[in-house]
Amino acid sequence: MSTGGGGTLRAQARRRDGWITLALLPFALLWLSPLYLMAVFASQGDAAIFSATTPLVPGAEFAANVRRIVEMVGFDRALLNSVVVAVLYAAVSALLTSMAGYSFARYEFAGKRLLFGLLVATLTVPYAVVIIPQYVLVARDLSLANTLAAVIVPPLFNSLGVLFMRQTFLGLPQEILDAARMDGAGEFGIFFRIALPLVRPSLAALLIILFLASWNNYLWPLLVATEPSARTAPVALGGILSASSGIPPWGAIMAGAAILTLPMVAVFVLLQRHFVSGIAAGAVK
Repeated sequence: MSTGGGGTLRAQARRRDGWITLALLPFALLWLSPLYLMAVFASQGDAAIFSATTPLVPGAEFAANVRRIVEMVGFDRALLNSVVVAVLYAAVSALLTSMAGYSFARYEFAGKRLLFGLLVATLTVPYAVVIIPQYVLVARDLSLANTLAAVIVPPLFNSLGVLFMRQTFLGLPQEILDAARMDGAGEFGIFFRIALPLVRPSLAALLIILFLASWNNYLWPLLVATEPSARTAPVALGGILSASSGIPPWGAIMAGAAILTLPMVAVFVLLQRHFVSGIAAGAVK
């Protein structure tokens, strides 16, 4: 009796999930349609894009469009810069924010409440307020303009990441950490060998968020990296509009946008399970 009842419930759940999927399918297609049109336009020439009938089938001009943006703005070098900047920023920022979050969660020290209050207060400060002083410090006082360090280092400390990791580390059983201390483990050993592995899903979610934030960052690299050798891909792609005379080469622009979109989609699709579980873990602790 119980087995049959369980099978009936599972069948009902599958039917319910099927109806929900069908109901959400039009919204998914509506959300994906701009991405599909971007991919189609990236493979078309400008004449086809501006024709009376909008092309809906991919063409054969993608390689030619990519060559155009490489010749116009050095998009290949800018793309390499973006990869280096995003990977280094995500790795270093995740390490720093994790260490700060662990300190706020597990240690007592003088001024802890004041520092935590200042940390929360920084979330209310608009970025436009600090970007000019930050630029003056980096470009004039430190003479780091047009270097990858200028793009990577200033945004390294992420207040929201610290709060997220603090909440995650608060959920760790204190007994595990105390047992490691009794076994003679040092504080760095406890952090790297015990605490971080236990919060791996949340750390993976943080890495994804930081990588995508750096990959999409436009305003700060636009200000501090104006030379072609230091530009990131979003800045180089935006530079096509000023580098072209007359009508912008929208086929080439769409090709660059498609290339920039692929890593974001790939990272999220491949790591979405870690992302969802990490966000859920950090939210409930």
